[in-house]
Amino acid sequence: MSGKTALIIGATGATGQYLLKELLTSSHFTKVGEYGRRLTDLSTLSAGKDKLVQKAIDFEKLEESGIKDGKWDVVFITLGTTRKAAGSAEGFQKIDRDYVINAAKEARVPDLPQRIVYLSASSASSKSLLLYSRSKGQTEEALANIGYSDTIVFRPGLLTGTSRPDSRIGESIAESIFSTLRLSSFFSNLEIKARTRTIGMMNRHLLRYFRWLP
Repeated sequence: MSGKTALIIGATGATGQYLLKELLTSSHFTKVGEYGRRLTDLSTLSAGKDKLVQKAIDFEKLEESGIKDGKWDVVFITLGTTRKAAGSAEGFQKIDRDYVINAAKEARVPDLPQRIVYLSASSASSKSLLLYSRSKGQTEEALANIGYSDTIVFRPGLLTGTSRPDSRIGESIAESIFSTLRLSSFFSNLEIKARTRTIGMMNRHLLRYFRWLP
């Protein structure tokens, strides 16, 4: 899988910041793009900065973002928020659902084999009465219909009974995501018909192997 490019949207979040570091230190990726409203402070990165491309974007003007120009092999989306941080239910859905879907559409390049990896939630369901779960479920369904060669949805379980700070939780999830991708024959099936694979994660324990479906 050497020589591939990866885009991450939501790299400043608890999970995204660790996933970004994994991508930058991986020999499998020669270019990593970080696009978002806020960008990672380069002083916090110890390796791989030479292959990092950063760009601040306005999610209300994605057509001006240049995301599509990168022709990314893999698009990672770890963008999300809370209702409290967003200020309202409408604001939450705009960031947690609409921004994610629109960014995924903008990054999709017709006829180019691309994979998208989305960090969702274990409770995701488009029919849920809960705003958070419904938003995640609606996002999953929309991403599966954009036309990527492969769509992977990670559903980490709710972490309870832990005194670890959020950064450690994010690191655990990021490690799980990257470990799974590393264990898989990552790019061997890029030209197969689009489908969605949902993998449940609890803490830092993930399915110990990743089997491609026929």
